[in-house]
Amino acid sequence: MLILGIETSCDETGIALYDSERGLLAEALYSQIELHVEYGGVVPELASRDHIRKTLPLIEQVLAESGCQRQDIEGVAYTSGPGLVGALMVGSMIGRSLAYALNAPAIGVHHMEGHLLAPMLEDNPPEFPFVALLVSGGHTQLVRVDGIGQYRLLGESLDDAAGEAFDKTAKMLKLPYPGGPQVAKLAESGMPERFTFPRPMVKHPGLDFSFSGLKTYTLNTVHEHANEEGVVDDQTRADIAHAFQRAVVETLVIKCKRALKQESLSQLVMAGGVSANKELRSGLEQALAKTNAKVFYARPEFCTDNGAMIAYAGCQRLLAGQADTLAVIATPRWPMDQLPALTKS
Repeated sequence: MLILGIETSCDETGIALYDSERGLLAEALYSQIELHVEYGGVVPELASRDHIRKTLPLIEQVLAESGCQRQDIEGVAYTSGPGLVGALMVGSMIGRSLAYALNAPAIGVHHMEGHLLAPMLEDNPPEFPFVALLVSGGHTQLVRVDGIGQYRLLGESLDDAAGEAFDKTAKMLKLPYPGGPQVAKLAESGMPERFTFPRPMVKHPGLDFSFSGLKTYTLNTVHEHANEEGVVDDQTRADIAHAFQRAVVETLVIKCKRALKQESLSQLVMAGGVSANKELRSGLEQALAKTNAKVFYARPEFCTDNGAMIAYAGCQRLLAGQADTLAVIATPRWPMDQLPALTKS
């Protein structure tokens, strides 16, 4: 079954063609970073307009690269939530309309389910069941996964998500948008012994997270080391970035180990934009190797928003006989545990 995937939940337009027999045939991604950088964050109206401009040309590009024709498409999957409502509406309207014109089934995909299943696109995918760490700008969650649509929330952030904390720390350090990768890059030149930041909630029972206190601790450290003009020297900025990243990474590692032990599982899937962080990958690999557990994640380009993960997730549900009606629905807030379990038809 040949599936077209459309991702337009925020500031990246992702398109992909996935075949249930041959795998990923082609994919393309357009990032709006240059559009939003002068504002220091995503402007929803500008994001929606840019998706309108880019989605159809990218579909044509992917079709050309794959050697397929539009009439070859047998199903359409598009992100219908969570995300920015205007951006979601663009992908949903185009996806639903194209499917109708082709007389093909269509399905709205949960954005975080797409991220969770992205490692399935790799050569050595995990097997169910496993624990998933979903870590991005809007989510930090630990989920037990027994199958597609079989999700049980184990813990989540009570305030800021890890990615959000990275972005806010970037602003404190006066780093350009997008902030998370900039903090990670700056941290590489930091001195590890200078600052030690707290590891929030690691001594509390359970698997919930809280990064707002760490964010405040970081801000106070910035203020303490700023000169009279409010400027922090370059080395101190790097040292703060290193201490902040190390605190986040070690907190996530501790909670992941705790979740695996609690669930008596030995596979961890890490997904979402922050899963591309090299220190987090290294920290989890080293920690889990000591317990004979293994961590899985997607290639870096499939950690951020992309059409391939939406095409794959949608393909699995369409193959199981699930499909949406003609109604176009965008769901900015959508708990993942509301998704139906996948059962083969």
